[in-house]
Amino acid sequence: MDTISDTLIQSIRRKRANGDEEYAKPFLKWAGGKSQLLTEFAARLPVELKEGLLTRYIEPFVGGGAMFFYIIQLFPLNESILCDKNPELILTWETIKKDVTGLIRLLSEMQVHYYSLDEVDRMSYFYEVRDALNDEQKSFDYTKFNETTVRRASQIIFLNRTCFNGLFRLNSKGEFNVPFGRYKNPTIVNEKNLKKISALLSNTSFIQGDFNTCLEYAGKKTFMYLDPPYRPLNKTSSFTGYSSEGFSEEDQIRLADFFVNADQAGSKIMLSNSDPRNEDPSDHFFDDLFRDYHIERILAKRIINSVGEKRGAINELIIRNYQ
Repeated sequence: MDTISDTLIQSIRRKRANGDEEYAKPFLKWAGGKSQLLTEFAARLPVELKEGLLTRYIEPFVGGGAMFFYIIQLFPLNESILCDKNPELILTWETIKKDVTGLIRLLSEMQVHYYSLDEVDRMSYFYEVRDALNDEQKSFDYTKFNETTVRRASQIIFLNRTCFNGLFRLNSKGEFNVPFGRYKNPTIVNEKNLKKISALLSNTSFIQGDFNTCLEYAGKKTFMYLDPPYRPLNKTSSFTGYSSEGFSEEDQIRLADFFVNADQAGSKIMLSNSDPRNEDPSDHFFDDLFRDYHIERILAKRIINSVGEKRGAINELIIRNYQ
């Protein structure tokens, strides 16, 4: 397979950075999304990826998919495997792949209706959609794809685009619990982008479940990016509500074991996480867990905090099993 020239790579990066609509971008707002760190990640990707020697991409915590969209539009891959424990998220990805036309139709109807309302009625409509989503949650069959699947995906995207801070948060009951966001005219449907994404997903498979389910796909031709819910820097900064179960410190330790096993299977692996030494210089939690691998600290701007002055630049970790 021919390698991709550095000139082409730089051209694509410039167009993406300038918001060029030729390239697909995440369809959800996602707290902790990695769009701002793509330049840092790109500088640390394995050379085998550019040379076409790694033909399978795996992301066990896909979230909004910023890294996936970057990789899939830049490097030659035969297949991608996207996984997440959040069933609502995987349902939405699968809907874009299987029935993007139906999804666009429903979202367009919701956008037209939403724009026709004043702020008070917009808030009422938001909570009406949120209640409908949550009321159906316990009885919903996530294993079957049909019209109700597409409707649910449209509700999820609508809520994400109109809720406070664009968060995606579930409570312990698995219910979406983010309040209404006061945006003037939020973009609820981007038809061009959704169609581009759907086309990109033709060779992509989805797994709803724990990250360990991805281990069987690890191998010498695989590149894997791990973006777990970050370990909280302190007791007040915790935000791991992307699934109803959360993500504990024990889960971080399980993930380190997964990293080792995927490494032994021959995969090239990159992992990102918070740096506990921002708050406590003596906290070597990740340094100890990944002592046998390459650990780097980079500056990143945190934007999830609701208090503006607390959204500063702090260190985050990039951990790799390759040079």
